[in-house]
Amino acid sequence: MASLNEQREFFETICLADFAGKWRITREIEDHSGGTTTFNGEANLSGCDDQMRYSESGQVTLLNNKTIQAERTYLWRKGSDGQIDVYFDDGRFFHRFSAGKPYAEHLCGDDLYKVSYDFTQWPVWRSTWRVNGPRKDYTMVSCYSPFS
Repeated sequence: MASLNEQREFFETICLADFAGKWRITREIEDHSGGTTTFNGEANLSGCDDQMRYSESGQVTLLNNKTIQAERTYLWRKGSDGQIDVYFDDGRFFHRFSAGKPYAEHLCGDDLYKVSYDFTQWPVWRSTWRVNGPRKDYTMVSCYSPFS
């Protein structure tokens, strides 16, 4: 069994290229004013070692059990010091993370988005977003697992 330091060193070596491929996504979005919605779908990361296109699509199940199709695209770029820079599909900067520094914040108007990533079960990994603002108060947990 690897020591804690060996595990930490391994997680810190996860880089942009390691995310290439298809991922199964399960997501829960808990609105703290009441109710939880879910998302089930897939993400595909494709491109080269320095830049990848992150595209996700799937079904959102709403509180009334209706389902709607949802999709989102981001650009992931190799940043400084092995970090990954995430951009919206229109080129605006969103946030930066790495396996060694698996958290970030993004202020959008009056809304604060905080994310933490968990790579301790790699290649299964999670992102947890906590969003607060005048009209927003939710937690979104996404679990990613590779397609076999």
